[in-house]
Amino acid sequence: MKPLVQKYGGTSLSTAEHVRRVAERIDAARQTGRPTVAVVSARGDTTDRLLADAKQLHPHPAPRETDQLLATGEVASAALMATALHRRGTRAVSLTGAQAGIRTTGPHGAALIDTIDTRAVRAHLERGSVVVVAGFQGIDPAGELFTLGRGGSDTTAVALAAALDARCEIYTDVDAVYTADPRLVPRARPLPEIAAPLMAEMAFAGARVLHARAVELAAVRNVPLLVASAMHDRPGTTITGGSPIGMLEKEGFVAAITHDADIARFAIRLAPDDPERPHRALRAIADQIIPVDLVTWADDRPALSFTVAGAAVHQARRQVELAVPNAGRDVAVQRELGKISLLGTGMLTRPEYAVRVLRTLEELGIPANSLHTNQLRVSVLVPAEHTAAAVAALHDEFELDRPRPDPVPTS
Repeated sequence: MKPLVQKYGGTSLSTAEHVRRVAERIDAARQTGRPTVAVVSARGDTTDRLLADAKQLHPHPAPRETDQLLATGEVASAALMATALHRRGTRAVSLTGAQAGIRTTGPHGAALIDTIDTRAVRAHLERGSVVVVAGFQGIDPAGELFTLGRGGSDTTAVALAAALDARCEIYTDVDAVYTADPRLVPRARPLPEIAAPLMAEMAFAGARVLHARAVELAAVRNVPLLVASAMHDRPGTTITGGSPIGMLEKEGFVAAITHDADIARFAIRLAPDDPERPHRALRAIADQIIPVDLVTWADDRPALSFTVAGAAVHQARRQVELAVPNAGRDVAVQRELGKISLLGTGMLTRPEYAVRVLRTLEELGIPANSLHTNQLRVSVLVPAEHTAAAVAALHDEFELDRPRPDPVPTS
């Protein structure tokens, strides 16, 4: 049978009883006869606590030492999970990212998985062991440890599944992918399945169910992917490999609303005699693998603008200041913005979606800072304090509490 890779998030491992419960689930999967790999995150708020400890000692800890520190959270989870499996009489072995053959490239704190040498993992599976891998980490060719950034354990799991030709199941603290955050919209409903390109767009636009890089990798490598609760036996959401693009002309639809209430917008005034300035600014951020969104470049003003997550604003500002002369005068950063995104298909071919978004916000008296569209998304920036109200209103406007009819077949 093909292997199975399961990933468990930190909330599902936060107590000893939770670890025992997850060990029972992993053992049940193993008993079906499938070689089983479990990827684990750091337990509970371990990562936040480790970061806080470091910042008590230095306001800006060195990226290398931060990676060395944070990786211990996942390593501890893996060892504890293997121990819980041993107590059940199950053969199990814990591996660090390096021991699992995960090779990375890129900067500390945001490395990318380059290759995976699966020989060690396969050898343990062939001996009948459950392999428990510490997520979120790997090593470069020189043996230096690197972490993959927040949410990186999802990417570890999908990458291992791709390398092992395995199915991947992501178990987290939510039951499924929803039409909106159910904490903001109680009427939000779970989606039984969603196409990988649309899920990747949702993840990048603010849905925190899955790491965007993990979804993109699953789509590219055709990895079967399930998102479900680690606490309940509920069906969850299947991420399908098909693209929604094929049905655009037959049926445009809105699938979900996502939000991120902590966004910063950079606006850079461009010097007419320095055409390389926008390239340098974006390249400086790209070199640090800081995701940017809603990029606009108006050559006639001239101006460049883009958004980053609030957590990345200080790092992004440092990089821009290094790349842009007179940055203090020419670069403005607007904080306390919320990004709300309408996700679906046919957004460009149905401009009325954008009109309805703006009209709904106007009726609520919520100012729209800017609006951007592509074929899968309409995104608008609003003052952060209005994010929750805007999400609830748009969920009602597009009637997302009602199940969508099955799409018209494309063949």
